[in-house]
Amino acid sequence: MSELRIESISKHFAGVSAVNNVSFTLEQGSIMGLIGPNGAGKSTVFRMVTGVHRADAGHIFFEGKEITGLPPYTICQRGIAMTSQTTLPFMKMSVLQSTMVGSYLHCPKAADAKKDAFAILEYLQLDGQWNKLVADCNIADRKKAELARALATRPRLLLLDELMAGLNPQEVDMILQKIREIRDDKGITILFVEHLMQAVMSISEKVVVLDHGELIAMGTPAEVSRNEQVITAYLGKNYHAEN
Repeated sequence: MSELRIESISKHFAGVSAVNNVSFTLEQGSIMGLIGPNGAGKSTVFRMVTGVHRADAGHIFFEGKEITGLPPYTICQRGIAMTSQTTLPFMKMSVLQSTMVGSYLHCPKAADAKKDAFAILEYLQLDGQWNKLVADCNIADRKKAELARALATRPRLLLLDELMAGLNPQEVDMILQKIREIRDDKGITILFVEHLMQAVMSISEKVVVLDHGELIAMGTPAEVSRNEQVITAYLGKNYHAEN
């Protein structure tokens, strides 16, 4: 069963094409990487899926129902959550308060939201930081706080936007392990944008590659890493020699 189906979506900003006629399908319970150079349209695809941007053309389906053009809060209620590259709006909140923002979607009472949020922090091994301001956390804990808030909405599809950016190798391994656990333990489908190719290739079952807003390749990590167009546009000729 397809969890997410994207059909020929396009988006323009001030006459410039950010995404052009992109289509792909994400199967339920799978982990898919979305890669490409800066400006390739990856984050724009995420924002169209979550309703932040409205697609100029094309259709987006989630669990068989069209969600194209729905507002972000409705899409979140339907079961799609996204982490952001920046935690700026939540910096002055505690880690617990930040997580409760997501919990309130299903727990309107503060006491219930607090209990729900704390359980998520325990799952992510962040409960020891619950009363710390997000602004005072190190980068790895900020990333986990961002993930906690998204998980608190109880998504069935989780979009991760450069969750591993700025982390050291040990922290990257920790996040990769947690992504696998989220899929395996909770059955959540994962679509993620990342520039760390070792991470992408190690965890993805399928990889979609964008360049200049267009889909140039899709397949298994092995297939994509051998694709000459992908090597030229993004990976570089030395990719296999270095990996």
